[in-house]
Amino acid sequence: MGHLVYSMFTSLDGYASDASGSSDWGGALDPELHDFVSEQSRAFGTYLYGRRMYETMSFWETALEAPDPPPFVRHYAEVWQAATKVVYSTTLQEPTTARTTVERTFDPAAVRALVDAADHDVTIDGPTLAAHALLAGIVDEVQPYLAPVAVGGGLRFWPDGLRLDLELLEQRTFANGSAWLRYAVRR
Repeated sequence: MGHLVYSMFTSLDGYASDASGSSDWGGALDPELHDFVSEQSRAFGTYLYGRRMYETMSFWETALEAPDPPPFVRHYAEVWQAATKVVYSTTLQEPTTARTTVERTFDPAAVRALVDAADHDVTIDGPTLAAHALLAGIVDEVQPYLAPVAVGGGLRFWPDGLRLDLELLEQRTFANGSAWLRYAVRR
C-alpha cells in the first residue's frame, strides 16, 4: 500500500509559481538540493500530473540527450524516466513521453484505489491537480520544498478553503537556504 504525496517547490509566502508563471526561483538547479529531490523521488513509482505540470516535467524525457548533462540532471532524469506517469487532461490528445497514460477526469476514489493497490508511493504534482486531492481528503503526506523567497503573488501552493492538521515527520535544510519539510496529514 502506497502513500499519496503532494510535493513541490513553494515560496515562503505560499506560491508554487510567481505572477509570471515562473518557478525558476525554487532552487531546483542547485546540485545539492536537486540530488536530494532525486533521492526522495525514488520512492515514487507513479507521478500524477495535470497537463501544464506534465508539459513542464516532460523535459526529463530527453534531458539525457543533451551533451554532457551535469550529474544531478542525469540522476533525476533516470529516476523520472523509470516512473509511470498519469496525466489528467481534457485537452491533451496523446502523451509525448514513455510510460505515460492520459485520463480525462480526476476521480478521487479511483486515485485512492490506485494508491492503495501500489507497492510504491505516488506523487501528485502541480497545485491545481493537488487541490482536488487535498480537498477530497485523499492526500497522505505533504512535502513542500520551501524556497527562501517571497514572490508576492501567483499560483498558490495551497487551495483556498482547505483546513489540514499536519504532523511534522522530518525536515532538512540546504546550504542555499531552502528547506524540505515532510508532514503526515492527520485524519
